[in-house]
Amino acid sequence: MNQEVRLRFAPSPTGALHIGGIRTALYNYLFARKAGGRFIIRIEDTDQNRYVEGAENYILRSLEWLGLVPDEGPENGGPFGPYRQSERKSIYWEHALKLLDAGAAYYAFDSAEELEMLRQSGDGNQKYDAITRLSMRNSLNMPEAEWRALVEAGHPFVIRLKVQPHEEVNILDAIRGQVSFQTNELDDKVLIKSDGLPTYHMANVVDDRLMKISHVIRGEEWLPSTAHHCLLYKAFGWQHEMPQFAHLPLIMKPSGNGKLSKRDGAQFGFPVFPMDWVNADGSLLQGFKEYGFEPRALLNFLAFLGWHPDGDQEVFTVEEMTSLFSLDKIVKSGARFDFEKSKWFNQQHLTRIPESECRERISTLFANHGVNLSSDQTVALHVLYKDRVHFMKDYWMQGAAYFQDALTYDALYLEQKLKPSYLEVLGKLKMIFSQYSIWNAQEIHQNLQLFVQENNIKPGELFPLLRVVITGTTNGPDVFKMLEFTGQQKTVARIEMFLHHIQLQSQ
Repeated sequence: MNQEVRLRFAPSPTGALHIGGIRTALYNYLFARKAGGRFIIRIEDTDQNRYVEGAENYILRSLEWLGLVPDEGPENGGPFGPYRQSERKSIYWEHALKLLDAGAAYYAFDSAEELEMLRQSGDGNQKYDAITRLSMRNSLNMPEAEWRALVEAGHPFVIRLKVQPHEEVNILDAIRGQVSFQTNELDDKVLIKSDGLPTYHMANVVDDRLMKISHVIRGEEWLPSTAHHCLLYKAFGWQHEMPQFAHLPLIMKPSGNGKLSKRDGAQFGFPVFPMDWVNADGSLLQGFKEYGFEPRALLNFLAFLGWHPDGDQEVFTVEEMTSLFSLDKIVKSGARFDFEKSKWFNQQHLTRIPESECRERISTLFANHGVNLSSDQTVALHVLYKDRVHFMKDYWMQGAAYFQDALTYDALYLEQKLKPSYLEVLGKLKMIFSQYSIWNAQEIHQNLQLFVQENNIKPGELFPLLRVVITGTTNGPDVFKMLEFTGQQKTVARIEMFLHHIQLQSQ
């Protein structure tokens, strides 16, 4: 094992990065930072058929937005570059030749039709292994002169790992404990494809060794592949230098039934990607960033999808999570994705933003919508809604009505709750409000208490009515503070506007 702790996140640029990938990156980042080690980004782009233009930049910008900045990577370099696998082709070839020379790998010249016939034989899913390779077209079944002639003539070939039968591969996984595989159940994986590029298995092992990776933290779906990776380490003579493996639990659908997929976001109406991504067909996949999430809140939420330190505390900074992070606190079972919980995390992190910063952002938010707030208005809006918002954008969504010339009134309220007698009440309030000499929440509260007693109307009827008059909806904070913020003249004008609207509706 290497003395220096070095971890890598190695995404493939085949499209938008799923939040499962972000969680993997986060765990690698936290582990590296806690140990004072290095966090590395490596782009695994050897599958050119699935390569998507712009995906690498999307991945790197997503990590940048979240603050998961690598110590080494394709953009900032490092001592073990290049950090794109497509730029390391000669390295993989050099190592493949070593395996061939050692008898641990072989050339295979089988056509696509021959491979399909193999797959369809037996039980219909036959693999290329220690038994079936004896009847296939490969260098194990040919005189050396024959297969060398084919290679030199440029005949299409792949290089396969020669898996020895009747052996047991044992892996000590940091999360799952001892895991064992029988080589009789493993196929002879392709290491170098016919296009000359390596497969994931070959590139992964070679790069991890050359980049001195000490720990591999990745998704559960890669656990079966680890058997082949261990065999590769052994074939190279590196078995005593293998990294510590840790395979993370799946992120499950909100129902808990099945793995959360990229399609679930559109189906359930929530993001499953860090940032917006536009597909080739022009369809938009919404991101957490554009939805309004704070990056620190998203990281906190994702960290708890499978990991939890001791105690009941749930809201943490990245620095706090770093100090507490350990692999033994990661569960084996899948973690259910709860979007409502993610919104709660964002709300909690909003409350941690310094007041001055929060108010500056509120001011900027309203300015972007064409409303220039005074400093007093900014402070008042912050105080009114800070306990009611999940996202910064909610300040505008809840506060915009104060600045609109026309309102859309809650249709359900008008149809089911509005009584004819309320119109007379509003007429009286219009007169009373216009005569107030002091306009603040305390005075309004005291006066309205007298008003409800004198006019036979319940507070539970009057206050929702006033909210509808002011903002169009029954929802809102303390109604007296809403009235104070609206202002005396505008409140009177809003009552007039509401009464006019009802009059037009009744005609």
